[in-house]
Amino acid sequence: MTPVPLPTLWRIARRDLSASFQGLRLLFLCLFLGVAALAAIGSLTAAITGELTRKGRELLGGDIEIALTQRSATAAEKRTMAELGPVSETVRLRAMARGGSGPPMLAELKAVDDVYPLYGSLTVQTPSGVRPTSRPGPGEVLVEPGLAERLGVGPGSVVGFGRAEFRVAGVLDNEPDRVGEGFSLGPAALIRLEDLPSTGLIQPGSLFQTKYRVKLPEGSARAPDRLAESLRQEFGESGWQVRDHSRAAPGASRFFERMGQFLSLIGLAALVIAGIGVSNGVSGYLAARRGSIATLKVLGASGRDITTVYLLQVGAVAGVAVLAGLAAGAGAPSLILTLIGDRLPVRPEFALHTAPLTLAAAQGLLIAFIFTWLPLARAGSTPPAAIWRASLEPQGRPALRDGGIVAAAASLSIGLAVLTSVEPLYSAGILAAAAGGLVLLLGVGAGVKVLARRAPRPASPLLRLALANLHRPGSQTPALVIAMGLSLTLFVLIAAIQTSLDAEIARSVPARAPAQFVLDVPSAGAETFRKVVTEAAPGAEVDLVPALRGMITAYGDQKVRDLKVIPREAWVLRGERGVTYAAELPAGSRIMAGEWWPKDYVGPPLVSLDDEVAADLGLGVGDRLTVSVLGREIPARIASLRRIDWETMGFNYLMVFPPSTLAGAPHTLAGAVSLPPERETAAARAILGTFPGASVISVREILGQARTLLDQMALAVLAAASVTLLAGMAVLTGAVAAARQSRTYDAVVLKTLGATRGQLLGVQALEYGLLGLLLGGVALAMGLGGAWWIIVQVFEFTWAPDWGRVLGTLGAGLAVTLVLSLAGALPILSARPASALRSV
Repeated sequence: MTPVPLPTLWRIARRDLSASFQGLRLLFLCLFLGVAALAAIGSLTAAITGELTRKGRELLGGDIEIALTQRSATAAEKRTMAELGPVSETVRLRAMARGGSGPPMLAELKAVDDVYPLYGSLTVQTPSGVRPTSRPGPGEVLVEPGLAERLGVGPGSVVGFGRAEFRVAGVLDNEPDRVGEGFSLGPAALIRLEDLPSTGLIQPGSLFQTKYRVKLPEGSARAPDRLAESLRQEFGESGWQVRDHSRAAPGASRFFERMGQFLSLIGLAALVIAGIGVSNGVSGYLAARRGSIATLKVLGASGRDITTVYLLQVGAVAGVAVLAGLAAGAGAPSLILTLIGDRLPVRPEFALHTAPLTLAAAQGLLIAFIFTWLPLARAGSTPPAAIWRASLEPQGRPALRDGGIVAAAASLSIGLAVLTSVEPLYSAGILAAAAGGLVLLLGVGAGVKVLARRAPRPASPLLRLALANLHRPGSQTPALVIAMGLSLTLFVLIAAIQTSLDAEIARSVPARAPAQFVLDVPSAGAETFRKVVTEAAPGAEVDLVPALRGMITAYGDQKVRDLKVIPREAWVLRGERGVTYAAELPAGSRIMAGEWWPKDYVGPPLVSLDDEVAADLGLGVGDRLTVSVLGREIPARIASLRRIDWETMGFNYLMVFPPSTLAGAPHTLAGAVSLPPERETAAARAILGTFPGASVISVREILGQARTLLDQMALAVLAAASVTLLAGMAVLTGAVAAARQSRTYDAVVLKTLGATRGQLLGVQALEYGLLGLLLGGVALAMGLGGAWWIIVQVFEFTWAPDWGRVLGTLGAGLAVTLVLSLAGALPILSARPASALRSV
C-alpha cells in the first residue's frame, strides 16, 4: 500500500481539527495549567536566586567578608586584610532604641566606618523622593522606616541607644548589605563607628559581631572564592568566618532554592496529573471521531496514516497549549513580584529565564506524548469493525513496541526532573512517592471493578445499574478512581498542611512560652536583675543563664576547615552557635545517653550535646568535640547526649559545658521572663533603666514574625497545590467526558424503555457516591501521608493537623467532586434518543 504523503495527512488533520477542536479543549486546558505552573515556579525561583547572585558584592558589602564574634581584629589581622585591598569595618549588635512617643523597642544597631559601603549606595527617604547619602555625622543616626514608625520619630528627633542619644539624620530607604546581614529581630539603625563607645553597649562578654569587607583591586588575579577558602584554612581556628560574594546571602539562597525545587516538583506533579486528563480527553476525542477513523480505514488509509493524522492534531493543540503556558508562566513572576515584592530580599527586574522555560516546555511536550501515544497507536491498529464494537468490548492491551516507546519517554521526563534538580535524591524521592500514589489509585480502580463484578446483584434496579457501570466493558472506573482519588487527596493534603502550619505557632508554642527574652545582662548583675523585674511585675518568673558564642572547629577526627562541602544535615557547622555552662541539667532537657557531671566537677573539658546534632555528625558519648570560644579552642569530650524540648521556648543550648570550663571567660547573662502581657512595657522600661546595655526581646513579636513567614510559606504551597487541584478537577472532567459516548447509548436505551431523567441521574449519583465512599479512606491516608512528609521532613515542623478541619475539608471535597461528576453527566440526560442512536 502506497503511504499517504505527509502534506496530505496534514491537510486532513487540519480540516478535521478546525471542525472539531471542541473535543480537544480538555487537552489544551490540562497542558496549559501544568506548563504554566512549572514555568512560573521555575522563572520566579531563577529570578530571585539569580538576583541574589548578580548583586552578590552589594549584598555582601565587598568581594570578601571576614566576620568575628565578640571581638575585633588584632592589629596583625587588620594588616593581613589591608594587604588584600580596601577594607570597611562594621560592628553589629542588638540594642534597645528609646525615644519618641512609642515604647522602647529592639533594633539592630550597626556602626559603620568612613568608607562604608564599598559597593552599592546608602539611600534615605525625603519628601521629594529617594536620595543617596553618606554615613551619619557625629552624634547622628539613620533609622529604618519600621523603627521610625514604632517609636514615632523622624528627622530631627532624638533616639537613645545604651547611654548615648543620637539625632535622627534620616529614614533609611536602602541599606545595600541588609540581606547579607542575615536574620534580624528588629529594624536597623546606623551610627558612626567612632560613636559606638559612647553607648556603653560593648562590655566584656557582650554579644556583637565585627565584620571586615574587602574590595579586591580591579583585575586581581586572586579569585574571591579561592582566596576565601585560603583564609578559612589559615585563620579558621582563630574564629574567622569567611565568605565571598558568591555566598552573599547563603540562608536566603538555600531557602529559595529549596522552596523553588519543592514547588517545581509540585508543579511537575500537576503536569503529570494533567497528563492523565490529557489521556482521558484524547480517548474521548478519538471515541467521538471513530466514525471518521473507520471511514478513513475503509477508504484505504493505513494504521500509520491514522496515527499520524491524529498525532498531528494532538501535536498542534499541545504546541499551542505549551506556548500559552510558557507565556503565562514567564509573565507570572512580574505579577507575583508586584503583589509581594516588598516581602522578598531582592526585587528582580523582568527577564526571560531560558532554562526553566525550556524545561517546562520539554516536560509539557513529553507528558503530552506519554499520555496520548497509546490511545493514538490503538486507534491506528484497531480494525474498522472492532472500532464500532469499542463501546461494547474491552480494549486490548497495548503492543509491546508502543509500551516501550512510552516507557522511554517517561524515563526521559524523570531524568530531566532529577538531573536538573539541586538535590537529585530529594527530587527522585518525591517523584517516586507521586508515582507510588498513582499506582496505588490504579490498583484501587482495578480492585473496584473486581468487587463490583463479584458483588451480589441488588434488588434495586438503580443500584444494580450503578454497580454494572463500574465493571462493564468500556467502563472508565480506573480513570474515575484516579481522578476522584487525586482530587480528594489534594483536598486533604492542603487542609493538613495549612492547619499544621497554623498550629506550629498558634497552639503548641505560645501556651508555654515566656513573655520576654533579655540579652546582655552583666554577669555580676543577676540578683539586681531579678529584683528589678519582680518589682516592676510582682510574681514574674525569671530564668538567667550564662550566654556565650562558640564555633565547632573539629568533631571526632574531622577538622571543619578540611571539609570541601558542609553536608546539609550538618547545619550546626555553619557559623557560630550559642553555648553556655551549667552545674545541673537544664530544664527542658533529658539525658538520652551518658551521664551529667557532678555539681562540683573540676577537670578536663566536658560537653553535653544535643542528640539530634550528634546523630547528624555521627558522634556519640566519649567522642571529641572542639569548640572555639572567643578565639580560644576548647577540645572537650562528649559526656552526655540530651533530648531538648524546644517548644518550651525556654533557654536551652546545643552545647553545655561544666562551669569549670567557661566560668572564667568574659560573658553576659541571658534571661527568660514570664509575666502578664500588661506588665511587659513596665518591665522593659525598668530593665533598661538599670541595665541600659541590655536588649529586651518580645516573644509576641518573634511569634508574629514567625507567623508571617509561615503564612507566606503556606500561601506558596497552597498556590502550587491549587494548580494541582485544578489539574485533578480537569482529570475528573475528562474521565466523565471519556465515558459520555457509552453512557449516552445506555441513557437513550433506558429512556426508550421508559426511564425518567431523575432515575438516570440517580444511577449516576449512586455510581459516583459509591466511588466517593470507597475512596474517602484512601484519599485520607494518602493526603495525610503526603502532608506529614512535607511538614516534618521538608519544613521540619511539628505534625499537628486540625482533624476537624481536615475531615470537614474531605467531606467538602467529596461533595465538590460529586457535583462536578454529575454536572459532566447532565448532557447525557438531554440526549434525544433518535439523534443519539444515529451517532453511536
